[in-house]
Parts: sequence; C-alpha cells; structure tokens
Amino acid sequence: MPTSSRSSTRSSSSSSAASGRPRKGVLIGVLIAVVALLAGWLSQYAVSGNSSDNGGSGSHSASGNATEEDRSENTAAGDPALLKLARRDADDPFARGDADAPVVMIEYADFGCSFCGKFARDTEPKLVEKYVKKGVLRIEWRNFPVFGAGSERAALAGWAAGEQGRFWQFYEAVYADKGNEKNSFTDAHLHEIAREAGVKDLDRFDRDRASKAAEKLLDKDRTEAYGLGAAATPAFLVNGRPIAGAQPDKVFTDTIEQAAAAAEKTGKGDKAGMDDAKSGKDAERD
Repeated sequence: MPTSSRSSTRSSSSSSAASGRPRKGVLIGVLIAVVALLAGWLSQYAVSGNSSDNGGSGSHSASGNATEEDRSENTAAGDPALLKLARRDADDPFARGDADAPVVMIEYADFGCSFCGKFARDTEPKLVEKYVKKGVLRIEWRNFPVFGAGSERAALAGWAAGEQGRFWQFYEAVYADKGNEKNSFTDAHLHEIAREAGVKDLDRFDRDRASKAAEKLLDKDRTEAYGLGAAATPAFLVNGRPIAGAQPDKVFTDTIEQAAAAAEKTGKGDKAGMDDAKSGKDAERD
C-alpha cells in the first residue's frame, strides 16, 4: 500500500476515534469482513451449472466449473465450522434421514422459488431413494424466504405443518404445483395446501404459524443463510461443502459420494460436530 494510502487510512481511523464511537466502528468493520470472507468462500467453492435451467433464484455469484483435481479430499471433507451447522436432532420435523448419517445436506430454500421447486421435484426424490433410505444422507431444511411477504407466510406455515408432523408433506404439496412459484400464499391458499398435506387441526395450524416460536426459527434460519453469504435460493451445504443452485443430479451425487468417502476415512464424519449439535438441540428449539 502506498504511503499516502496508509496515511489516509490512519487519518480516517483517527477521525473515527475522535467521534467517540470507535468500538461501534470496529465492530461493524469486523462484521463486514467476516461476511465478505464467507461470501468469498461460498463463491469460490460453489459449483456452477452449464445451463441457465440449472441455476438459482436471485443473484448467485459462483465460480466456474471445478475440475476433479480441484475436488481434493480436504474439500470433500468440508469446512469444520460449516460442518457444525448441521443440527442432527433426531426429533427435528424439518429433517429426514438418520441423525448420525455420515453426510448431511442442509438446504436453504424458499417455497416461492422456481429453482427450489425444480430441485424438489426432479432431484431430491432420487437422493432420498439412493442415499437417505440407505442411511448415507440426512437432509435438513432451512427457511430462506427471499421473495417477500408471501414467501415468509409460506415459511411460517411450513413450520406450523411441522408441528403436526406434516412438514415434508407440506413441502411436497407446495412444490408439486408450479403455480406456487412467487405466490402470495394467502390464508385460504395455505389452508388448502395444509389440507392436502394432511394437517389435521387447522385452528392449531393458524395459531402455530402466527407464534413467536415460528418467527424465531425463521429469523434463525435466514440469519444463518445470510451469514454464509448466500444471496439466492436454493443453496446447499453437503458436509460443509457449498453447492449453489438446482444443479444437475450428478453434481449432488458426486458431492455426496465424495463426502461419504471422506467421512468414512476420517471416522464416520465430524463426531465433534455431531456431539455439539446434539447437546445444543434443546436450547435451539426453546
């Protein structure tokens, strides 16, 4: 950095200190740096598709196609900090698959997102058959509504359906109908979807989706996604390795198999991460 630039930086810092708010300025600077670092990490390792049909809704910025040589064992094993985002709660109604499966795929998605619907209809059922039912993969849902109030209402309704053990049926009902893309999700429409999903008590469904607990989980999921630098849906973490967008099936199967192999090599996954998640599960649901 040129001397003049350093002098300018020191001068700027001095001015900030003189304003009487140095701690706030430093804190904001640190937070911006952390978010930028995570966003850069996500963009660097996200796998981009070859077709606009296999993208994400929003403003993803992903790197070019990664070669097999780039996918080292360390990359397949995932980032330790991101591995710990898996909650691994056996009682989680928003997850499917064994809590101790060697691979966890976290899905950050919006019920009003067309690419999320594409993944739900075209790719996820194959992953469930091939990996979830065999105990290799666990899928954990995170609400990441990016299309406004309608998407938020659907996210809260999904939580309420989960309280009656019908989240995945709600999920399938929403994405089965392409007309739900970027839908306003009125109360009447949400009731229709809930009935289709087999939600028995609609009065409880309404109370639950209007509850503080529903808002708390929505905020937690969305904050987690933004903290990772995600700017669009769907976004995924497969044992801590990011995938951006509704990519071709092979991207997911290759990533899952690489992660499973890496987990087996290191002792069935991130055991410390599993223990941390399990010990904190009660606090998360309070």
